[in-house]
Amino acid sequence: MKYLIKARFEVEGIVEKSDVIGAIFGQTEGLLGEEYDLRDLQDKGRIGRIQVDLKTQNTKSYGTIIIPSNLDRVETALLAALIEVVDRVGPYSAKIIVDEIIDLRAEKVRKVVNRAKDILKKLVREKAPDVKEILKEISKSVKPPELVTYGPENLPAGPDIESADTIILVEGRADVINLLRYGYTNVIALEGAGSKIPDTIIKLCKNKKVIAFLDGDHGGDLILKELLKVAKIDYIARAPPGKEVEELTGREINKALKSAVPVENYVKKSREKVNESAAPITKTAPREEKAITIHVPDNVIKDIKDLEGTLKAKLYDADWNVISEMPVRNLITELPNIEAGKVHAIVMDGVITQRVVDMALEKNIKIVIGARIGGVSKKPLNITILSFNEVLS
Repeated sequence: MKYLIKARFEVEGIVEKSDVIGAIFGQTEGLLGEEYDLRDLQDKGRIGRIQVDLKTQNTKSYGTIIIPSNLDRVETALLAALIEVVDRVGPYSAKIIVDEIIDLRAEKVRKVVNRAKDILKKLVREKAPDVKEILKEISKSVKPPELVTYGPENLPAGPDIESADTIILVEGRADVINLLRYGYTNVIALEGAGSKIPDTIIKLCKNKKVIAFLDGDHGGDLILKELLKVAKIDYIARAPPGKEVEELTGREINKALKSAVPVENYVKKSREKVNESAAPITKTAPREEKAITIHVPDNVIKDIKDLEGTLKAKLYDADWNVISEMPVRNLITELPNIEAGKVHAIVMDGVITQRVVDMALEKNIKIVIGARIGGVSKKPLNITILSFNEVLS
């Protein structure tokens, strides 16, 4: 593990360790989508076993929580903030405060630094080399390759762009500099000729295997569209949604390039997404092959618009009257207490997960509408699942 999240908690009542752990899992589920579901992260070994040290005094429970994390620094900070949303343990009010995130690698780094100092002292004593020359040599070894210009358009590029069999196309100079920093010397930028794809790029693509590595935004989509019209591209890689290539870490660059897909597959997948977005708001039962159209009343349409951004959920009866309203994080703990058949529909400003669907099936709930639909692999025939976009479009 890379990090340890240390937090303290206080509960206005007497509870057990299992109650605290259950509250953390239950109240964080679905808030940030399935990618950051604590159970999934634990199953994949990305976080370790949650440890709780609990004590009681008078009518209160308090103690510490430790969560080992194998996520990166930003994701670990996000996870730490996530557990602070827990505000109840069992029937009692509770509060969790993260005190610190410990970098487990820091101690190893300190040992390495101290050992390096010892080695250097011994080297100086025994051979008395010129320390300045040593530092200069070390600096040379980690210095990134120099940026060059290529073609009549003076396109920013890496020094191996001419000799490499495979080249990486990026959008701008800053992208080239970032890739050079992590050792990618076969990179070249498209900039240098306004909105037109440079002739140098078109000619270069004819005789080499080409990976187009573009930003994960709409601008990247537009550049890719123009590029595919005039140049031979073999693979397409994209930065994560909303990110630019120039700001990626070495690990993110490596992951994106390893995930590059053949251009034919990418174009086919893009077309499928367009077709899906144009589909009518119907749910088709695969066994019966009938399209079921769901009528959502105007009052519920208004509720959906009001719920966006609130992280709340509303439960409705068969006449679309509101039965109750609660935070999305409380759904999993509250649904088991509801009489089966009493609730007709759930509208929630959160991600619809398989667990929510399973509990809806158990309580004979017919409709589940959420801000987004997660990885629901088992969709019961007698439950209609819709996203806000499907209802509002």
